[in-house]
Amino acid sequence: MSPPEFHLDFEKPLVELEREIIELERRADKGEADLAGAIKALKKELSRKREEIYGSLSRWDRVKVARHPRRPYTLDYVNRLTEGFVELHGDRGFRDDPAVVGGFAKMGNHIVMIVGQQKGKDVKENLRRNFGMMHPEGYRKALRLFRLAEKFHRPILIFIDTPGAYPGIGAEERGQAEAIARNIFEMGRLRVPIIISIIGEGASGGALGIGVGDVILMLENAWYSVISPEGCAAILWRDRAHANKAAEALKISAHDLLKLKMIDKIIPEPPGGAHKDPIAAAEELGREIRAQLDRLTKIPPEELLKMRLAKYRNMGEFTEEKR
Repeated sequence: MSPPEFHLDFEKPLVELEREIIELERRADKGEADLAGAIKALKKELSRKREEIYGSLSRWDRVKVARHPRRPYTLDYVNRLTEGFVELHGDRGFRDDPAVVGGFAKMGNHIVMIVGQQKGKDVKENLRRNFGMMHPEGYRKALRLFRLAEKFHRPILIFIDTPGAYPGIGAEERGQAEAIARNIFEMGRLRVPIIISIIGEGASGGALGIGVGDVILMLENAWYSVISPEGCAAILWRDRAHANKAAEALKISAHDLLKLKMIDKIIPEPPGGAHKDPIAAAEELGREIRAQLDRLTKIPPEELLKMRLAKYRNMGEFTEEKR
């Protein structure tokens, strides 16, 4: 079941133009008048307006786009970019976590291990998948699959899209923090290529728990931060309504993170966001993933590990004050 039609607040001018076009097309189909010229002009204006609006989004606007209910999720990309996906389940310790999906698939000339956070398309599925928020068994399931990929010398493709790790009491009792820390430690030592794609939300340790790799790609309207804008606003201003200010201060957009060297490349989205043209969005991301696969699989494991360690050591900037 698809989510109902949904529009973001800044998309109102686009919605009005789309309705005008639909009405004119309806009248043209009935033969009321020759409206081809007017329809063409409105479509041109719609395209121009869409590029104008999406070319000047604020950081908070991009957060809204990343959360759009029609935005493609991990399995959408897996189904469009790979063949023969075989999903694997369970952490072999407690249970399966539906918030994360993983398994082997074929992409181009490569057999790869895929691991990604998965949100739901409707309320029922969102509840089953816990809105993409992983439990500790989800991180342990991911680590089991990472080690399986290493055993069979297969590259790992990771898709990040989560509002954070699940913060419930049960998750904490089962070692949520340790599971995330363990993954970060172990991913730094995996002797196979790891390509990460941030496709929507990338919040806190929930994202970083499967987010250590050789290349980090980020879709243009995704966001990635140590904390969500709402969480930051609740701490700094004691009011989640200041989330827009927090988003600006956190510098969570792809363009910010590229400047800070936290990611390696921005993947452009179609005008109007990935939800407007999921096929084009997947093709753009897939093209870059395949190029990185071809490059990284030629690098010897020892050299790959050195490069990965250097990558994370070089992140961020600091200054020393002489006294």
